[in-house]
Amino acid sequence: MTETPLPFESTASFGPEADGLADFEATLDAALEAHGYSESELFAIRLAVEEAVANGINHGNRRDPNKRVALTCRVDSSEVFVVVEDEGEGFDPGAVPDPTDEANIEIPSGRGLMLMGAYMSDVRYVPPGNRVEMTYRRGTSE
Repeated sequence: MTETPLPFESTASFGPEADGLADFEATLDAALEAHGYSESELFAIRLAVEEAVANGINHGNRRDPNKRVALTCRVDSSEVFVVVEDEGEGFDPGAVPDPTDEANIEIPSGRGLMLMGAYMSDVRYVPPGNRVEMTYRRGTSE
């Protein structure tokens, strides 16, 4: 009989260079593997986390060396819950141009939001828009 691993919880924060993100991702990958997530699920979750952190650093904090992006992650065998919060003023996700619209194909923004929405089961932007909460539920996102 295989023992179910305990839920994994971790927090981190990153400055404009995202120092430590690769180490955090390695720890997250290990937790996902321990809970039986597939390679494609690891890819989806990792990509969403990377995009959310990059958006917080580049757009939220505008790469300000005095601001941080906080990341909290909880993993169990049925779902992954991720919160990424920057110190910026926030934004209206509805105002971001649709990157799949032909008029916006050349505009290099909005793709991260689109990818996060495509790979995660739920993505919620908490007003004023400097906090994103993402959930990946097994069996609903692949």
